[in-house]
Amino acid sequence: MNVLGIDIGGSGIKGAPVDTTTGALSQERLRIPTPDPSEPEAVAGVVRRIVDHFAWKGPVGVTFPGVVVEGITRTAANVDRAWIGLDARKLFADATGLEVTVLNDADAAGIAEARFGAGRGRGGLVVVLTFGTGIGSALLMDGVLIPNTEFGHIEIDGHEAEHRASDHAREAHDLSWEKWAGRVQEYLERIQALLSPALIVVGGGVSKKAEKFLPYIELAGTPVVPAILLNEAGIIGAALAAGGRP
Repeated sequence: MNVLGIDIGGSGIKGAPVDTTTGALSQERLRIPTPDPSEPEAVAGVVRRIVDHFAWKGPVGVTFPGVVVEGITRTAANVDRAWIGLDARKLFADATGLEVTVLNDADAAGIAEARFGAGRGRGGLVVVLTFGTGIGSALLMDGVLIPNTEFGHIEIDGHEAEHRASDHAREAHDLSWEKWAGRVQEYLERIQALLSPALIVVGGGVSKKAEKFLPYIELAGTPVVPAILLNEAGIIGAALAAGGRP
């Protein structure tokens, strides 16, 4: 079954049809810059452009960088605050004329990694963390998603973790990979102490550079591995959710 997945990010909105039985993109993905400001109607317009580009007529999965409960966007940490309390599912359905499923972007990445990526076949508690503009999190128990965790907002030394250990923080503070890895290590130790996961998967755009920082990170008793699906994880997870295969 092919389903269109669309991943809304702080800098770009990308989408592609996905074969939900294999997790492979069935066409080359399309990426369009995220509108600035990222107001709902402007973002919905980009989603419509992606749908039109693929001449899509079936179900659509759309990720959102915030908490999503029954299609309502409850938070908007890194996008326009007009999203808070908005019925995003209706917004995108009206814009496209199609059936739309909306979910948190990190949850989508977690679903994808659990089914087709680094978490495939792993039982127990798996934590998927996406390091980008902020830190997104997905929590899965025996492959089943527990939605809308916000572990990027855990406080460490009086600061939200994502303000110290996100990839954006690394760039903003001009940190070396080794020094940034020290901050990530501290954050992962907190996650380990709170959850005792069987596996931690490090995702987001930074995962394609895992060799630069993962060698500096070690957690006794918890493997830490890079994501496999990289920037396609959100697209794949969105398609899985919309296709009824989360």
